[in-house]
Amino acid sequence: MRRAIELAARGLGRTSPNPVVGCVVLDSAGRTAGEGWHQRAGGPHAEIHALRAAGERARGGTALVTLEPCNHTGRTGPCAQALIDAGVARVVYAVADPNPTATGGALTLARAGIDVEGGLLADEAAAGNEAWLTSVLRGRPFVLWKYAATLDGRIAAADGTSRWISSPESRADVHRLRAAADAVIVGSGTARADDPQLGARVAGLADDEVSQPLRVVVDSGATAVKAGARVLDGTAPTLIAVAEDADAAHLEGLAPLVRLPRASQGRGLSIPALLQALFARDVRSVLLEGGPTLAGAFLAAGAVDKVVGYLAPVLLGAGPAAVGDAGITTLAQALRLDVTDTARLGPDLRITATPAHPSSATALAAGLARTPSGATPGAPASAFRPEEN
Repeated sequence: MRRAIELAARGLGRTSPNPVVGCVVLDSAGRTAGEGWHQRAGGPHAEIHALRAAGERARGGTALVTLEPCNHTGRTGPCAQALIDAGVARVVYAVADPNPTATGGALTLARAGIDVEGGLLADEAAAGNEAWLTSVLRGRPFVLWKYAATLDGRIAAADGTSRWISSPESRADVHRLRAAADAVIVGSGTARADDPQLGARVAGLADDEVSQPLRVVVDSGATAVKAGARVLDGTAPTLIAVAEDADAAHLEGLAPLVRLPRASQGRGLSIPALLQALFARDVRSVLLEGGPTLAGAFLAAGAVDKVVGYLAPVLLGAGPAAVGDAGITTLAQALRLDVTDTARLGPDLRITATPAHPSSATALAAGLARTPSGATPGAPASAFRPEEN
């Protein structure tokens, strides 16, 4: 199963709006007969690749798959039936499928006389598929907020200079995050100050081998993006989000626009409306890169599922902080996190953290991993929310 989880990770950034899935087929003697992973949306699922590689050796064997085999016909046929037709004797899956149109594969397999077991390495498999699971549970894209800061929490100097606070190693890691995301989001402040290009470049891979995210600029007043901006360079698709009442005639023809309502407080755009608009465009994972104001708005909206911070051994003493107003006025409302990983990247320290409370998207995804097939788990509305005491 750990090998299947490793295989599933190869599909990151390429399978949306579908999950990443890996599969290993063993023959009747327990030897590896075939491996596969879901490589792209619309293509064969992981089980099909593994069964093709195994051939007749699959008969009487065991299939280990990171997600419950699907039970419906979409752009491809049901994997549960393919496993039955291949003559496997046993199927072990990690995470139950929460998608109501695809769930039920375990029951179909059991009714065909196949030995079925769920929940093996469930937490590990759920973590690898957290974006897709969160999107199903929440009905919106998974949001990872990334920032780079000095040890005293500054993302730029007092004069606005910020290149480069983090190391080349950290910046290369950010490109890895971009390549795994469906969309990258920045705000108007970042668009004006940095003129970012927002494409993904991965060392060792040619440009055509790297999955490029949708580049999204949140420009409520339609004033930040101009003709010739690097975000319009054609490297990847671009979407500009503007307010419903903004004069955006000058942007027509530069990039697709989406008009959204303003936030209820009157500042910026409605974050839930933005995420719904992206979800409707098959975006299931978002890398939030843009500035303290946008980060604060996402946090205030309860729309951040994971944080990755790159801390550089630098002190500035002045300059903008990593996050702006998130609606927190007292320590009792602090957004508490659990650190899930730390790593050294050159001179920098990368810290990965998720919401500490049990209603977080990550916790829900892990809980779902142990939910019996066919159950309908509930999902609270926000991943981040102020503590009650």
